[in-house]
Amino acid sequence: MTDETRDGRTIRLAQRWCALQSLHDRIDAHVERELQREHGISVREFSLLSVLGEQHDGDGGHLQMKELAAAVVLSQSATTRLVGRLEDRGLLARYICPTDRRGIYTDVSDAGRAVLVAARPTNDRALAEALADVAEDPELAPLARVLRGD
Repeated sequence: MTDETRDGRTIRLAQRWCALQSLHDRIDAHVERELQREHGISVREFSLLSVLGEQHDGDGGHLQMKELAAAVVLSQSATTRLVGRLEDRGLLARYICPTDRRGIYTDVSDAGRAVLVAARPTNDRALAEALADVAEDPELAPLARVLRGD
């Protein structure tokens, strides 16, 4: 069975895609409000700090800017600007790669780690709240159950 009828009307695939976008937007907006209110950071800033916070000194332990951009789903230029803003706030630090002086690493500073540790429970709580909020919506509830792992 296909997701399109013979007369070309938009059917289930497009509807499911719209539902997924709606769920994402609702979750993102709720988490954004909570992170801003409690910690003064955005969802993107939290995501970037979280990704960078998992780097390590072993092989492949540090991300290049293009890898970081892919991890936080931003363009390379937007990621560079975001890194710059967080560095200006003292939450990140850049340093030259010790084995390849052409490479520049970005790492979470002690202040950034403190923000990340404080914000992680807020992020987790806000995600759970947002998913609970859509539990009664017949279109979004199945997607929320999948995300919750029910």
